[in-house]
Amino acid sequence: MNESVIIIGAGGHGKVIADMICQSGDRVEGFLDDNPKLGKSFIGFPVLGRISEYRRYPEAKYVVAIGSAVIRERIVSELKNVNWYTAVHPRAVISNLETEIGEGTVIMANAVINPGTKIGKHCIINTGAIIEHDNKIDDFVHVSVGAKLAGTVHIGKGSWIGIGAVVRNNLSVCAGCTVGAGGVVVKNLELPGVYLGVPAKMREKE
Repeated sequence: MNESVIIIGAGGHGKVIADMICQSGDRVEGFLDDNPKLGKSFIGFPVLGRISEYRRYPEAKYVVAIGSAVIRERIVSELKNVNWYTAVHPRAVISNLETEIGEGTVIMANAVINPGTKIGKHCIINTGAIIEHDNKIDDFVHVSVGAKLAGTVHIGKGSWIGIGAVVRNNLSVCAGCTVGAGGVVVKNLELPGVYLGVPAKMREKE
């Protein structure tokens, strides 16, 4: 049975998720967004109102299309008794061997999820990202375009792995970290913060 999905967030990320839903054979009911400058439609789908109006559509499933983990988590906490939609692009490669994907997570085109990986709720595994075997990805993590996580990596809640970043095998990244674009993580990241460079080091506070 085809699902009817409402996307929260009418922006670039929302466009990609709308395309994923359509390519998966499900239906985009429309968008909810708090931007007052939006018209009545966005990329051909109706703008149904503000996020707070979600209760008007109890039969729909929902997915949050916002990159920021902090904002994503806040919205999820505010929406009560919602059925969450897990969006998986048909061109994503996902192992069936001991792999788990939490509700509300989105996995985009050409992403690879290998055996034994556990992905939490409301994560973003972006285009072309590679998640090797036995990874543990906590809730609200964003693994960006082309990022690569080697085997047996643990990414803590709300962390963001930037475009093209690499995390070496058998490492942990604690909650609340950002690894900048192209960064290479070669040791455990034990303190929240922004890590940049090769090897990735914490950015000094200005």
